[in-house]
Amino acid sequence: MPTRVCHRVSRPLDAEVGLPGSKSLTNRALVAAALADGTSLLSGALLAEDVERMIESLGALGVPITADRTDARIEVGGRGDFPAEEADLYCGNSGTTLRFLTAACATAFGTYRLDGSARMRERPVGALVEALRGLGARVQFEGREGYPPLIVHARHLHGGQVRVDASESSQFVSGVLLAAPKASDDVLLEIAPPVVSAPYLDMTCRVMDDFGAGVIADRGGTGSRKVGAARYIVPAPQRYTGRSYAIEPDASNACYFLSAPAIAGGRVTVRGIGSGSVQGDARFAGVLARLGCRVQQTADSTTVERDPDAGRLRAFDADLNDMPDQAQTLAVLALFADGPTTIRNVANLRLKETDRLAALACELRKLGAEVEERPDGLTITPPDNPVSAEIDTYDDHRMAMSFALAGLAIDGLAIRDPQCCGKTFPAFWERWGAMTVSERRGR
Repeated sequence: MPTRVCHRVSRPLDAEVGLPGSKSLTNRALVAAALADGTSLLSGALLAEDVERMIESLGALGVPITADRTDARIEVGGRGDFPAEEADLYCGNSGTTLRFLTAACATAFGTYRLDGSARMRERPVGALVEALRGLGARVQFEGREGYPPLIVHARHLHGGQVRVDASESSQFVSGVLLAAPKASDDVLLEIAPPVVSAPYLDMTCRVMDDFGAGVIADRGGTGSRKVGAARYIVPAPQRYTGRSYAIEPDASNACYFLSAPAIAGGRVTVRGIGSGSVQGDARFAGVLARLGCRVQQTADSTTVERDPDAGRLRAFDADLNDMPDQAQTLAVLALFADGPTTIRNVANLRLKETDRLAALACELRKLGAEVEERPDGLTITPPDNPVSAEIDTYDDHRMAMSFALAGLAIDGLAIRDPQCCGKTFPAFWERWGAMTVSERRGR
């Protein structure tokens, strides 16, 4: 298996970075555009493995779709429905593709089989299917109950009232929401707490509204939470409308670059992600501020800066339920903190591309950290001086990208299977190298 050896930077960073589009926004917009009346043009779209699986699947469902990989544009010829009455959809390890299309296929008329990689067959979809059945869908599991592969025997979605268990993934709710406007009657979703990754539900509602389908989010019963809702009402039937749609850069991937000054010192600005972002992970800038970084945000940019002589980062106790994809980022930053860092309320990470909590515990220990692993998180006690090691990535793009941060300060750290970043960010290593090139040239 190939490895990538990291080289410690010796001078503070000074970089401005532009990044490809958000995977989460691209795949949501693709579903809305495919179900819309009329042609949509998505600009700034991500073209990576997860999105390729969505594009291939929509094509198999009879949706005219073309991707311009040079200009990061996708044209979708929406016809208001899926023309194909039969399709076998391979979703790889893309949770958004399999979960969103399971719901969307239920709105059509035909028989559709959805499957994925070996790991995808271990990722649950039972709560999603239970909700769809409550709305009149016929879904059959081909093997183990509650897991792919599955077959949707679609005769259109009826509508009605259902309770959705979102404790394993907010994608279950997002999938039903995206499909709901195509139901024959109104859809009322009651959300069973706890909800993980709640900001992604606000993102879904935003995309639906942008494509012309209204959602009423009732936030009663959520206490002090500012995101997510206790229930959603989708008046149906509604029609999505094709449109031109600009995709924001990916905030989740931006966090690796914004975190780099916390370790290497200096300054990094990411264009296109700021206080006006619809993506929940844009709020990770606040975590970096708590660690001791200086953060400046405009509506569409974020700058993080840190004095390289400022000493170790500040350890703290972090509830990352709203941004679990950043648990790996913070866990690596914790190697350079002034005491134990605790990450909690992210039990759903065990159901991702790998069991991310177990993987983190194993790889952080290789670098000299003491790690207490709990069902819903980790406590990381940093070493006095992290040691170099070979990092396993578990076919998980976020393991590779987060441990690239450690390579800024640990010379010779090697990352195995670095190309796994292709799942959401094929050009990651090229952009990472460009960020540090000014430092290496001694500017």
